[in-house]
Amino acid sequence: MWSFLKPAVQKPLLPESEITPTYNKLRWQVFVGIFIGYAGFYIVRKNFSMAIPELAQFGFEKGELSIVLSMNAVAYALSKFLMGSVSDRSNSRVFLPLGLMLASLAMMFMVVPVMILGPENKTMSIVLMTVLNFLVGWFNGMGWPPCGRVMTHWFSQNERGTMMSVWNCAHNVGGALVGPMAVYGAMWFGSWFYGADSTHYFLIGTYVFPAAVAMFIAVLAYVLIRDTPQSCGLPSIEKYRNDYPKNYSEKSEEVLTTREIFFKYVLNNKMLWYVAIANAFVYMVRYGCLDWAPTFLKEAQGYDIKQAGWAYFAYEFAAIPGTLVCGWLSDKVFKGGRALTTIIFMAIVAVFIFMYWQFSDNYVIVTLSLIAIGFFIYGPVMLIGVQALDLAPKNAAGTAAGLTGFFGYFFGTAILANIVIGYVAEMAGWDWTFILLLIACALSIFFMAFTYKDEKYLLKQRKNK
Repeated sequence: MWSFLKPAVQKPLLPESEITPTYNKLRWQVFVGIFIGYAGFYIVRKNFSMAIPELAQFGFEKGELSIVLSMNAVAYALSKFLMGSVSDRSNSRVFLPLGLMLASLAMMFMVVPVMILGPENKTMSIVLMTVLNFLVGWFNGMGWPPCGRVMTHWFSQNERGTMMSVWNCAHNVGGALVGPMAVYGAMWFGSWFYGADSTHYFLIGTYVFPAAVAMFIAVLAYVLIRDTPQSCGLPSIEKYRNDYPKNYSEKSEEVLTTREIFFKYVLNNKMLWYVAIANAFVYMVRYGCLDWAPTFLKEAQGYDIKQAGWAYFAYEFAAIPGTLVCGWLSDKVFKGGRALTTIIFMAIVAVFIFMYWQFSDNYVIVTLSLIAIGFFIYGPVMLIGVQALDLAPKNAAGTAAGLTGFFGYFFGTAILANIVIGYVAEMAGWDWTFILLLIACALSIFFMAFTYKDEKYLLKQRKNK
């Protein structure tokens, strides 16, 4: 472990009179830090999907671009899992901004394959795009785990569901900005770099402008985030709130070995595996709709990039109230029942995917359908993350979340949403892609149902504790 990444050293406890005001101040400060920091990752995350319809004019095809697109998810899946283990043994205040800076730099260099190599060196351009998008995905994988670490150290289990539902909106804030940034970044700054050659303006909007904003956010996140309460002279959050979960022990405050994290708390957890498999199909729907929306709307329906960009924005922005509603329902109506809430939301998603498919020539219905899909899909995404954190001790939280993330991004996003849907769209037409998305909804419900009975039993045990 590099010395600058090591967890912050614990400090002696502050005087009793200073603990409460310091805790109240720093809890909100670190929450704002991980919120804007995670939003920053999504500003430089899925930008390539906005560039795909524009790259067609240079002779690049959907099939080969789907490989490039998938590399982002492959790298993210591996990174979220492996770097999750690293983050459990790292200082979150350093780990998160470092990942965001590196992701931003990799995103900026995405202009090189088009501008330096160009379509006349198509093979090399595709290879370089693939490498760079892999790096963007890998460095993005350094975002979620430190946020999970911060969340488990600064917020106790009984308040974590609500706080996670609010924090989870960060990626929707960042993701929603990608569409407008692509449109207005090109309009405002494209001519600065390319003069009258408007065919290249999209490079500034989709790559350079968002990367510059994300770099600023990385600096701000470093200023705000603190690693653990103990590193600030405060007691553990469980002791401070007198809120000890069933699996809590003093060992939860220690830094575990990699072997302990993987083999004692993660890989032998049956419930975690069910959730991970369900997550693969939830992510297939999430990114199958999101990543291909700009291309589908432009190619199949003739919408321009501005219309596609705002539809993309609507999908992401609608997730914010949807996530909050889902978190509230799971806590208050279903009394902590994450599985049942996820099943209901995924069933509703299937209805609106069908509408999106059948009325795709009507821009109003398309936009409303994307808003509804965004509203309902991100609740299950958030709840699966909460379940992962609850199913492992907090010093293994990053790795537990990494396992579910690996299934979501490697299998659900890279293989199914990016490669399979890309090639199916090219070879069999867009209708078959919608059929696949509906099947994915059904399978996510099927596998989540396996967790329902066990979750209900665990909730009953916690209530009777």
